[in-house]
Amino acid sequence: MFEAIVSLCLTLAEGPCRDQLLPGYEAETIEACTGSLAASPPVFTTLEAGSVQGAPMCKRAAEALDVTEVSPGVFVHIGRIEEPDSTNRGDVSNLGFIIGKTGVAVIDTGTARWMGEAMWRAIRLRTNLPVTHVVLTHMHPDHVLGMAPFAAAGAKLVSHANLPRALSDRQANYLESLDRLIGTKDFLGTQIVAMDTLVMDTFEIDLGGRVLEVRAWPTAHTGTDLTVLDKTTRTLFAGDLVFHRHTPALDGRLVGWRAVLEDLKAMDLERVVPGHGGPALDWPHGATAMVRYLSVLETETRQAIDAGARLGDAVETIAQSEAEHWELFEAYNPRNATVAFTELEWE
Repeated sequence: MFEAIVSLCLTLAEGPCRDQLLPGYEAETIEACTGSLAASPPVFTTLEAGSVQGAPMCKRAAEALDVTEVSPGVFVHIGRIEEPDSTNRGDVSNLGFIIGKTGVAVIDTGTARWMGEAMWRAIRLRTNLPVTHVVLTHMHPDHVLGMAPFAAAGAKLVSHANLPRALSDRQANYLESLDRLIGTKDFLGTQIVAMDTLVMDTFEIDLGGRVLEVRAWPTAHTGTDLTVLDKTTRTLFAGDLVFHRHTPALDGRLVGWRAVLEDLKAMDLERVVPGHGGPALDWPHGATAMVRYLSVLETETRQAIDAGARLGDAVETIAQSEAEHWELFEAYNPRNATVAFTELEWE
């Protein structure tokens, strides 16, 4: 397969540069790709973070994300259980897509534009149907910052009603920190674009004989959490409402997260795709570790508060019995204990 690209550079004079995908020009031959470019040249009305160098051209397709088909027509890319860095290039969260009879929906887009492009290629290896919707499960950058290629291809971006404000408040920090962590070259072209549909309750996406239910949840992991239910296979993309192997990360309300998990456990599901780990968990058995961790976190935080412990001392001891069950525990548990302590102290 051949695709159209343009060279995007940090500066025209010095670089660094990377090939940026121009979605929609894919073809089996380079002649067909070149013909499509000539017939409908791309218009760069809003320049991404960088400068276009030279004219668009066609070349053999670059890397596609590896995906696993967890049920018919439902594909998951498994991110690494790591912090983003220059080696993993930010590939640290689960992403997915669902193919219907008339279209494709993408769930989460990764940490940088290159991941959205690589997901686009993974889809094109399996279908030529249009990508009609992209659902962003919450505001964290490892799930949303690859959105731009899909928007450029005409997909509608769907998010929780609170996500645009949350991203606006944090985007400068997200963009600066990820550029530093994974490296400027791999981060080039990454940008946040406007949402098309904001969900306050539920929203349905019809992919042709396949209906997805998008549901907004009260503040839990974050204040911007959505899930996506494929009604055909009873597969739920839970985003970071469900973690597997990776220590859960609390950026919302502990009590709210525990309540949402109970609601999720009561749903009639075949499998759940977590935001990290997986790729798919049996349900509700797959919730056991999460429920236990959050219970211990709440119980021991309340005990520390009742004992009059200082926050700085309490975070060193809260939930330490859970360390052997989770990866990246030292990176995330102290943060969780801090958030939980602050929440419960002022109940």
